[in-house]
Amino acid sequence: MLMKKLTVQLPRGLQARHTAIFVRKASSFKSEIMLSKNGKTANGKDLMEIMDLVIKEGDEVTLMVNGGDEWEAKRILEEFLLNSNSQTPMHRS
Repeated sequence: MLMKKLTVQLPRGLQARHTAIFVRKASSFKSEIMLSKNGKTANGKDLMEIMDLVIKEGDEVTLMVNGGDEWEAKRILEEFLLNSNSQTPMHRS
């Protein structure tokens, strides 16, 4: 099992759009993926569980990955959470 504590750099944190992207990335791996904040843990492949963590930009989280492709999963997901250049487009109606 790999564990990494990191500070989320995504603008606005893991709001709905970023959470959906994270879950899609996590679901592409066979490894078990967990995300933890302030002692509360969520399945990294479950959108609602991650949304319940209310992860904001600057929050410290722990990424836990366990399985045959854990090194690649950790690298990809860590890179995503630390990507301060990821922008959410603003839609106008």
